[in-house]
Amino acid sequence: QVQLVESGGGLVQAGKSLRLSCTASGSIFRINNINDMAWYRQAPGKPRELVASITRGGSPNYEDSLKGRFTISRNNAKNAIYLQMNSLTPEDTAVYYCNAKVGIVDHSIWGQGTQVTVSS
Repeated sequence: QVQLVESGGGLVQAGKSLRLSCTASGSIFRINNINDMAWYRQAPGKPRELVASITRGGSPNYEDSLKGRFTISRNNAKNAIYLQMNSLTPEDTAVYYCNAKVGIVDHSIWGQGTQVTVSS
């Protein structure tokens, strides 16, 4: 099965930026069968929400409220996706999770998450 590892989270002041990375690993067969990938986030006591997704071909989609501040990108050669987060606010504080859809039935794979904390 594909494994996902996130990195780049941390503590940052409001108005600043962070760049998250997610790298997929596994067998060549499994890596080659990754379809769409996405970033989700979950704040304490709140449901997990989609932040942005990106197709294998690099076409992005964003949650409307985040469009313009966050940018998702993909590097298939590195088996990675990224999330550039600008103008961060305390409301962006959450655990950010990487997600991948794998195979014919789009089996969902999750990373363990990376904590983003934005101070006021």
